[in-house]
Amino acid sequence: MPFIHDFKKFISRGSVIDMAVGIIVGASFTKIVDNLVAHVLMPPIGLLLGGVDFSSFKFTLKSATENAPAVTIDYGLFINTLINFFIVAFSVFILIKVLGAVYRKKEEVLQVKTCSECKMEIPLDAKRCGHCTSTL
Repeated sequence: MPFIHDFKKFISRGSVIDMAVGIIVGASFTKIVDNLVAHVLMPPIGLLLGGVDFSSFKFTLKSATENAPAVTIDYGLFINTLINFFIVAFSVFILIKVLGAVYRKKEEVLQVKTCSECKMEIPLDAKRCGHCTSTL
């Protein structure tokens, strides 16, 4: 019974639920990025390169026979996957930069106090007010 109790405690924690939501949203985001790369970014890039479709780039190692399909290395699909990766990585980078800036601003706001004499904001570790010079 303690195992089930521990599992219930684990699964009801907020961080586990947040992680599950993040995974679900991440899976949906991946579909959006895949679609963006395949249908929005790659066609103009292929057009600029002379009407090339990257997804059709492949090396044939063994031609197809009656009994077996061709053995190929689909490096064009790999190029699409690399572009997907860089878009996702860049998006996560931007998200982290924005969240970092928000948290830094919150920390900056929390590192001041109000002088009891002149009611001006002063650094949290100040011994004297820089505005009215009263001792704190």
